[in-house]
Order: sequence, then structure tokens, then C-alpha cells
Amino acid sequence: MQDSNQFIHLLDYLLLPFYLGIIYLIAIKIRDVRYPPGHKWRPYFLTGLTAKLGGAIFIGLIYQYYYGGGGDTVNYFRHAEVINWSFNESANKWFNLLFHIPEWYDPSYYGKYISQMTWYYEGPTEYVVCAIIAFLGIFTFTTYLPTAVLLGTLAFTGLWALFRTFATKYPMYTKQIAICVLYIPSTVMWGSGIFKDTVCMFGLGWLTYGVFRLLINRDFSFSVIALTVMSFYLIVSIKVYIIMAFLPALMLWVLFTYSHKIRSSFGRFIVKIMVIGGAAGGFMAITSQFASTLGKYSLENVAQTSYITSTYIASVSDEGSAYDLGAMDPSFGGMIKKFPQAVVVSLFRPYIWETRKIMQMLNALEAAMFLWITIKVLLTIGPRRAWATISADPTIQFCLIFAIIFAFAVGISSGNFGALSRYRIPALPFYGIALMLIYYKNNSLDKNIFSLRLK
Repeated sequence: MQDSNQFIHLLDYLLLPFYLGIIYLIAIKIRDVRYPPGHKWRPYFLTGLTAKLGGAIFIGLIYQYYYGGGGDTVNYFRHAEVINWSFNESANKWFNLLFHIPEWYDPSYYGKYISQMTWYYEGPTEYVVCAIIAFLGIFTFTTYLPTAVLLGTLAFTGLWALFRTFATKYPMYTKQIAICVLYIPSTVMWGSGIFKDTVCMFGLGWLTYGVFRLLINRDFSFSVIALTVMSFYLIVSIKVYIIMAFLPALMLWVLFTYSHKIRSSFGRFIVKIMVIGGAAGGFMAITSQFASTLGKYSLENVAQTSYITSTYIASVSDEGSAYDLGAMDPSFGGMIKKFPQAVVVSLFRPYIWETRKIMQMLNALEAAMFLWITIKVLLTIGPRRAWATISADPTIQFCLIFAIIFAFAVGISSGNFGALSRYRIPALPFYGIALMLIYYKNNSLDKNIFSLRLK
């Protein structure tokens, strides 16, 4: 492992225009074929891609020149470098390291390679990201910025799939959906570079696309099924708690989407109670049955894990970066008591007056905008009409349930505004779409939801 903090070099800047040129040539070709002039989605394809590529480059430069070359993104890249060193020795060794085949103590791998990877080699979720970066690095001479833009491009395909899913269902709100999915600053910045979060956003976008294709369009083609399974496996391999928030939202979405086919209101009520109870019981049974696989995210351990993680992150945080939800009992019940505070901190904090750094200020401005839009929706529409709108649309319910469960999960376990700004990004597009749908289903499209006016 290199000792230098320099991970972006002259070669990065020399190669970057070449890779950007190839990416844009392919993207323009795809846009012109699939979204000809006049297509409603055409204006957002290249601008959305540009946002992801800009985010990938920007966050790399921030870590190199603002943070001084430390952080997770550097660790993933350094470990990918070690994996790709083995290619000079043999393609077989590279393949074995890429797929984590050797044991850590294997003498033919330990001295040159595994010993250089510290604990990441034994960290399965981290190593998946390292292996993906190593694979992409084969095509970029293992240079940071070109690899980052390739990963950002892959992440864009996932977000574009998410955009297509909701823009197909709500074609009248195409522009608003594009803003929520493609242009939220946190998702652009933290969901584009070399991070776990970038890979997870790729998987989450394609997973949502896949399940909606299966359940709404009844498209059971091999490609859709394979894409859905691959996305599910990828997310589980890196951040299983995203799936633990996604599945309850999905099950309730299916329930509320298809329960209207039952003519009897009493019958619908009974079916809903049975499905909700069965889903809750099944979820608990599955998490208990696979406790060893889920490890620290099993139902038995999740509260203790959240407590330990948040306490540790808060203890090593700079002054002004940590947040405190108050004394918490490290039990499942104690964790649930912090539900409101955890959701609020994920979606609406840091407040502007809590910021101490430039990067925090950017997060605070975004959080303030989400808070304002939430307040505006409630004040202009009213809680009763907002609730009626939510109750009438299962897709809004799906978005809200996933966003709120996930916001709770990351809010209770982060303890640091810097980490939280990354961890929360899967919730933001879904929460934004829910707010937007509630607002515009009760207002004309010429109303600006971002306006500071309440009228």
C-alpha cells in the first residue's frame, strides 16, 4: 500500500478527457436513438449524466485537496490498486483476489497483497466495493478520476432507471420527478464517487425499476428478473439494511395496490390486517432464521449495533460534527423511542446554525429546503387533505414508508452529520417524490413547490 496521501496524479488529468469523451459519445448516441427531439425525457438525460460525472470528479478533488487524501474513497481505491497489482504477476491471481477466493493467511497471497489490505480483506461489504473498483480499474490503468467517472456513469444508469419508473407512472410530473431523482445535491455528490453509497444507489434504482416492471407491467422476461435479482444481491452484499427498509414498503405497496379489487370494504380490511400481520411476522421470522447471515443487522443485534456505531462515530467526530439524540437504551424498545428524533435528524438536519464547516453548510441548506417543502405542503394543503392524498395513492405510500424507515435507520446509527450526509441519500429521492406528488396532486403545475411563498 502506498504511503503517500496523493491519490490523484498527472495521469488522471491526462486520461480524464479521453474517458469523458467516450462516455459522452455513447450517451449522445443512446439519447438520440431512444429519446429523439420532442421526447419528454430527452432534456434530462445528458444533464443528469453530467451531474453524476461532475459529482464524481468534484468529490474526488475535495478528498484530495480539501481533506488531504484520507477517507473511505481513498481506502477503496488503494485496496483496488493492490488487487490490480496482482495482474502483473498472473491473471489467475488477480481473478482469485477479485472474487475473494484465497484465505487471508494463504502464503502465496498474504505477503504481497492481503497484508497490504488491512482489515478490508476480511470486511465483506467493503471488499465488494474494492473488487468493483478494481474491475473498473482494469479499463482505466487504475487511475482514480477515470475510474470514478466510470462508476458515476454506472450509478447514473440506476438513477435513470428510477426516474423512468416514476416518470412512466406519472408522465405529467416528469420535470418534478427529474429534479427529485437526478439533481438533489447530496445524491449528486455522495452518490457519484468511489463509495459504497454510489454502488447502492445504482442497485436501488435498478431494483425499484425491476420490481415495478414485474408487479405493474407483468414483465417476467429473463432480463428483468436477472436485473432485479442482481440488484437485490448487490445491495444485500453491501448495505443489507437498505433491503430491510425496502421490503416492508414494497409489501405494503403490493397490498394497497391490489386490495381495491376486493369489492367488500370489510373484506379489504380483513385482508389488509392479515397481510400486514403476516408480513410483520414473516419479517421477524426471517430475520431470526437468518440471524447468523445478517450478523449485526439481525433483529437481535440491530439495536446494539446502532448504539455502538452511533456512540463510536460521535466519539471520534470533530467538534460540531456530532449530534446527540439523547440517552438511549441499547435495546429494540429503546431504539424505537428515538424514532421521531432519528427521522428528523436524517431528513432535516443539520440546521444552519449547527454548521461549522463549508461542507456542512451545503448539507444544511439542502436539509433546510426539505424542511421548508415539508412545512409548505402541510400548510398549503392541510394535514387532512395531505393524508387523503397519501391514502389514495399506494406509490406515495411506498415512497414515504421506505424513506421514513430508512431515515430512522441511518439517523439512529450515524451520530455524525458528515457520515449522515452520505448514509441518508437513498431516502432523499423517494421522500422528494412523495412530497412532490402530494403537492401537485392538489395544485396546478404552474405552482413552484420550491418558492418561499406559501401561496
